[in-house]
Amino acid sequence: MRIVFFGATVLGHRCCERLFELGEEVVGILSIPEEFKISYSAAPVRNVNYRGFELLAVKHGVPLVYASGSAPEEYLETLRSWKPDLGIVVGWYYLIPAAVRQLFPLGVTAIHASLLPRYRGNAPLVWAIINGERETGVTLFYLDKEVDAGDIIAQRSFPIDVADTIKTVSEKATAVALEILSEAVPLLRTGRAPRTPQDHSLATQFPARRPEDGLIDWDQSPESLHNFIRAQTRPYPGAFTVINGKKVIIWDAEIQEIDGA
Repeated sequence: MRIVFFGATVLGHRCCERLFELGEEVVGILSIPEEFKISYSAAPVRNVNYRGFELLAVKHGVPLVYASGSAPEEYLETLRSWKPDLGIVVGWYYLIPAAVRQLFPLGVTAIHASLLPRYRGNAPLVWAIINGERETGVTLFYLDKEVDAGDIIAQRSFPIDVADTIKTVSEKATAVALEILSEAVPLLRTGRAPRTPQDHSLATQFPARRPEDGLIDWDQSPESLHNFIRAQTRPYPGAFTVINGKKVIIWDAEIQEIDGA
């Protein structure tokens, strides 16, 4: 089974690495530069979870191509030349249109860090922590014309503890993603993978987040403030406030009860 991998993040790199560890035939990697153009920003945005695939590609003798924008025409001919069977998308920031998906006889699959159909869209782990969720998960699904709405192949949950930050939750998501990928790829190769339609009536959608969205609203409850701060701590830009005209980033916080309060 000839696999093409799409990715540009730490999680994507680890998932691609796992495919090589499993002995899968990865015939090409498509990636995106650390700074890239995206529809919701006039200026290029920086991928804070970026990891380059150069060393991995060289190590395994696999061609690596960077997409400079959202238009797939720049890499369509390259994809055709790779003669792929299956696409796997992890940490990719552009839509995969029908013109690309139709090149893959076994379909194009993706990892999303939520329990779809909940938390479709951008930054699902950050939003889950901000919203005080006590559980989230990872979903492997087929890409379709709608964002994060395709049939589910596999899904697994994990807890979000009160002491967790975006770093530790991301680590949990990575571990679960690797488990799911390891179990599902052999099923995809033999055509035995499950295909469960999502219940679209349960869908929730969340937008992309920008560094300026980290401004703290001090009128929130202590629990909401704690969630807001831990959701955006390192490696993200951090929640912040402004004191005497100066931006102050708050990387950590805890809730304490004060006697008599």
